[in-house]
Amino acid sequence: MTQKPDQCLGEWIDREALAEAMIPMIGQLYRNNSVVTSIYGRGLINRSVIDILKAHRFARHRLADEGSELSVHDTFPILKAMSELKLGAASVDLGKMASKFKTEGNGRAVEQFVKDELAEVVGKQNGAAREGTDVVLYGFGRIGRLLARILIEKTGGGDGLRLRAIVVRKGASNDLVKRASLLRRDSVHGKFDGTITIDEENNTLTANGNLIQVIYAKSPTEVDYTQYGIKNALLVDNTGVWRDADGLGQHLACPGVDRVVLTAPGKGALKNIVHGINHSEITADDKIISAASCTTNAIVPVLKAVNDQYGIVNGHVETVHSYTNDQNLIDNFHKGDRRGRSAPLNMVITETGAATAAAKALPVLKGKLTGNAIRVPTPNVSMAILNLNLEKATSREEINEYLRQMAMHSDLQKQIDFVQSQEVVSTDFVGSRHAGVVDAEATICNDNRVVLYVWYDNEFGYSCQVVRVMEEMAGVNPPAFPR
Repeated sequence: MTQKPDQCLGEWIDREALAEAMIPMIGQLYRNNSVVTSIYGRGLINRSVIDILKAHRFARHRLADEGSELSVHDTFPILKAMSELKLGAASVDLGKMASKFKTEGNGRAVEQFVKDELAEVVGKQNGAAREGTDVVLYGFGRIGRLLARILIEKTGGGDGLRLRAIVVRKGASNDLVKRASLLRRDSVHGKFDGTITIDEENNTLTANGNLIQVIYAKSPTEVDYTQYGIKNALLVDNTGVWRDADGLGQHLACPGVDRVVLTAPGKGALKNIVHGINHSEITADDKIISAASCTTNAIVPVLKAVNDQYGIVNGHVETVHSYTNDQNLIDNFHKGDRRGRSAPLNMVITETGAATAAAKALPVLKGKLTGNAIRVPTPNVSMAILNLNLEKATSREEINEYLRQMAMHSDLQKQIDFVQSQEVVSTDFVGSRHAGVVDAEATICNDNRVVLYVWYDNEFGYSCQVVRVMEEMAGVNPPAFPR
């Protein structure tokens, strides 16, 4: 039946009103109860009415093939019931809760279903207090500033990761003003979502209520973090200057630092952690770990999913990667092969260690993959092309459907995203919080040979993965629902 214009607009206004009513409940649960809400992995904290409706639309689009849709009329009663239960810290996927209620409600009222489902944390508000973990960013370049944005966004009630300090070399007399400006405005990722104030006398930035000390130092050995009230901190080294245990161990010698995360592939015996794959290997004894590279994070979850289902005999990984700051704007000397040529004007063939690094996170792939890279004249968002020979034959439709299911319902939901459109291009993935996004329309399959195309925001998506590793190290991950 064809809808009339007034009916169509009326239904939109109705959904808009419900989404608007959800915002204060989402915020109060987050700040008062440390409850993080999402819809099939799409976060709802500090989101607008339109963002909430788009999150529902995302789920509707994905679930259409399963004969069901997701509406704010489904999620609003779940959220309302949650807001009345004095919950303790938790991560709750409203989309999955609504879907489970439809299939497993068994005649229960929504209030009773929610109470039963979240029984583990019901009535636990203001229970055993979680102490926040101090975070220091050593370096404040592309990844450092994005980590700052994410950490500030996720501050909540302050019982998770707390950004306390940034360490940089002083570049000019007005250094603090320039640092604040780079955090406030980004040519790729847009404006900072909030307010930033500067105190030049005390060398601090205050971003959305987070008081951040800016410390000027030429080496790790110069800093005593306890002078700034920082203790047992998790320090994130974004510089890439040191990549082994000896070099990064300098941070641990500084008063106030307890553990270190490297935002680059680690060398030697350092564990290279890809969240979603081997984060369970992090132990209390690990004082220094690597969060691997952006490309490794993008490809390993997809490779694991494919290997689990079909088995990988061997393959080749080709990355088409946006240029980075280690390349030259115009032709000039560079110690690396070809990287001295102008980045905005050339495609540059270079090496990638992602194929080898993948085996560090997923040992079953050892010796099975080769890799290469092409740097291209775009500032962000890259693509990995996985050319794989499988143990089991499959079809394009079958493997696409399998990866769609992995993106929606598996433990790799935060790492793997899935898109099925013939019109998407690289800029559509700026700001993606997933490690990688499978482009289903580009999939090629011939018996046991498959070629998969995986987009990834090599800056923001990778930074989200780093934060997940940090949360794991700090032990600030709350229980996730539904089970």
